[in-house]
Amino acid sequence: MGKLKAKFDQFRFKGILVITFIFALISIVLFIELSGVQVNYTQKKMVFLEKEQVVTKEQACGELEQDTLLLYSSEDKASASAYEQFAVILDDMKVGTLAVDLAHASIPNYQSCAVVIVLFSDLSYIGEELINICKWVYDGGNVLFPLTIDKNAYSSAIENKIGIEASYGYTHVESMYINEEFMIGGGRAFQVPDAYESARTVQLKTDTTVVHAAMGKKDGVPLIWEAKYGEGKFVVDNFGMCDKAFRGFFAASLSLFEDVYLYPVINGSTFYLDDFPSQIPDGNSTYITRDYGTTIRDFYINIWWPDMMNLSDQYGIKYTGLAIECYDDAVDGTTDAKPDTGTFLNFGNMLLRKGGELGYHGYNHQPLCLGNKDYQGIYDYKTWISSAAMEKAFQHLIDFCDELFPDLEMSVYVPPSNLLSEEGREMLVEEFKEIQTLSGIYLPDDALDFCLLQEFEVDENGVVDQPRIISGCDLDDFMTMGALSELNLHYVNNHFTHPDDALDPERGAELGWDELCHRFERYLKWLYTSAPNIRNFTGSELSAAVQRFVAVAPHKEIFEDKMVITIDHFVDDAQFMVRFNQKAPKSVKGGELTHLTGDLYLLEANKSTVTVHFK
Repeated sequence: MGKLKAKFDQFRFKGILVITFIFALISIVLFIELSGVQVNYTQKKMVFLEKEQVVTKEQACGELEQDTLLLYSSEDKASASAYEQFAVILDDMKVGTLAVDLAHASIPNYQSCAVVIVLFSDLSYIGEELINICKWVYDGGNVLFPLTIDKNAYSSAIENKIGIEASYGYTHVESMYINEEFMIGGGRAFQVPDAYESARTVQLKTDTTVVHAAMGKKDGVPLIWEAKYGEGKFVVDNFGMCDKAFRGFFAASLSLFEDVYLYPVINGSTFYLDDFPSQIPDGNSTYITRDYGTTIRDFYINIWWPDMMNLSDQYGIKYTGLAIECYDDAVDGTTDAKPDTGTFLNFGNMLLRKGGELGYHGYNHQPLCLGNKDYQGIYDYKTWISSAAMEKAFQHLIDFCDELFPDLEMSVYVPPSNLLSEEGREMLVEEFKEIQTLSGIYLPDDALDFCLLQEFEVDENGVVDQPRIISGCDLDDFMTMGALSELNLHYVNNHFTHPDDALDPERGAELGWDELCHRFERYLKWLYTSAPNIRNFTGSELSAAVQRFVAVAPHKEIFEDKMVITIDHFVDDAQFMVRFNQKAPKSVKGGELTHLTGDLYLLEANKSTVTVHFK
């Protein structure tokens, strides 16, 4: 060995030999990257349920005890609109609910209920029964007023009971300060989109109330508060917004009731890269040339992708890339594309080795829609000539991905521009059994009411509707509020972006990629600071978690020294948000408790029965 070392030391060209060795090593790595060989794919944390294990939301909710009364009127516009939101909120929280439409029925007996929800601004709908409801609260009942209460004779009669000392008209809600102990991600003010005079200006009794959210600053006009009354409690939501982006605020308000309040959550964070991998556009871009003096291709390879990989490393993100084969506009089933397979392999393999996943976006970027789909002049997409043409093109995409990544299971489909017709959905689900996730959007857009708008749901075959909540690097006020809300309702983040965000002025390209990347990271810092134990998932893993979330039907019993939770349809994992209002946890059997904020904890159940012992 010593002789060999001596000969090497005497070798005149050993420097060249070392360089040759390094280049050979690089060549081997590149060969592997570009050959389609995949090694060491990360084992998935969460896998899809077997068909016989699938339970729909309707089935799970049908097994719950109806211990919450929801009062509304189909003849009152605000009440009916609020009911549409609360019907989903309560089902997702697995709250057994008796909903009563006071336009067609009278108020039933509520003495055995845990909570009464009054979906009215005008309390005259409740009439004289308000007196009895207040007596019931005094004796230990709980009432939630989710809508800003109108000033009239009925509300004036109970103002003192619900904690109001004085009121002075209405005010604009331009921002909401959320107490850190009340909601995950709180501790600061959030801007409210489309602000209007939606809150009553009130002064509260300090001895019986606790304020959880206020206008603009911590001591601003109270927007969410609880008021102790006798042995019971009122909770009042005074901000006047009752749409999808605020569902988490109502979930947090509901959790203020009872000694311990519990509801299931998804607990998952997923990031999608739409149109990735795909063909890299040729040529230059105004903003890329301005900031970097390079081509689009070089920007993608040398700047955008390294930045995205760095964020993945820093925050544990497992990207789900959504492959698109080409950008032609063929809608007749013609599949003549000749994509750059090297680009696909290079980006795809790097993403996979980071623990990511690939899903389907399309053969091209033409949505799976037939001639009966109206894009309302917003998009200039074509429509397919037939379902057979759609099927042929989609099969070509599958064959293309199978050829490049032969050992990879792909199960997620995201439609181009979030557009998918009923015919397209039927074709995907019936003809392509590998598709187990359809992912559209969560938050509505009035200008795009024909997009694929979804809830977190599972059909009887186990196919998951998994909406993305927010998008892009520069989140507007509406998306920011939606992100906060969903962190508190479902404990979930679901985000998507595109490689060409840095090229599109409508997505903030004028700011420059450096600034866009900075703003995206600012969101990531908030997310992972607010929810440090949220699970980083791929798209399919998140869908598997949604299957379990939808299926579970929890039943809790609270004793002096413990709470016993029995979980119907438990398979191997169940996640719950738990607020300890009057009790404090000491130990857990059958799961693990993690403190989130204030009295709020995450319960990860690993058994079908969980016992929480109190201090």
